[in-house]
Amino acid sequence: MALDDASVGTVPWTIKGELILNCNCTVFCPCVVSLGKHAPTEGYCQAWSGVRIDEGQYGDEDLSGLNVGLMLEIPGLMARGNWKAAAYIDERANDAAYEGLVNIFSGKARGTTGLFGVLVSEFLGAERAPVIFETEGKARRLMVGKKIQGEVVPVEGHKGEDIVVTNTEYWMGPDITVATATKGRVRAFGRVWDFDGRSAEICQIDWKGPR
Repeated sequence: MALDDASVGTVPWTIKGELILNCNCTVFCPCVVSLGKHAPTEGYCQAWSGVRIDEGQYGDEDLSGLNVGLMLEIPGLMARGNWKAAAYIDERANDAAYEGLVNIFSGKARGTTGLFGVLVSEFLGAERAPVIFETEGKARRLMVGKKIQGEVVPVEGHKGEDIVVTNTEYWMGPDITVATATKGRVRAFGRVWDFDGRSAEICQIDWKGPR
C-alpha cells in the first residue's frame, strides 16, 4: 500500500555507492564550489546523472545492487529552484524498492535528497527501465536504453592522478572528481541533448534520510 507524503518522510533510508553526472557546462561545474550561487557556464543547466547503489535500504527493503538514471533541467541559478527532473528506476527493482527509490529521488523521503522536494517545481515522472552502470578502467558508463547514453572519464592531473575537489559542502558529497564526458546523449521527455566533451563529475555517495 502506498504511503502518503507525510508518512514517506518518516521512513529511514540509506544509499552508498557512486554517482556520475554530465551537464552542459563547458568547464567544470561552478555549482560545486559556489554551492549554486554562481550561474552555470551557459546560464542554465541541463544534465543527466547515474547512481550505482552498492549498499542501500528503504525501510526494510534492500536497494543494494540497483541503479538509477536521472535527467535534470535548471533554468538559472541552482539555488533559485524551478528545476525539472525525471527518474529512471532499474527494471530489476521490485515494487517496494521501486516506490522507495521514487520517493528518495523525488525528495519526498527527505534527508540528503530532500532538496529535490524544495527545488524541483516539475517532476516529469519516473519509469522502470534497463539502467546499466558500468566501470571499465577509469571510465564510467550509464545506459538507459536509447534515452540516456553516457560515458565520463576523470580529468588527468599531476603524475596522472585524478583531479579531486575535496572538503566541499556540495550536497552530493564532499569530494568531487573532476571529469569530462566522452559521450553524453539524452533523448527523453522531448529533450535532445548532446554533451560530449562537456563537464562531468564523479562522486562517492553516502546518503541517508529522513534527517
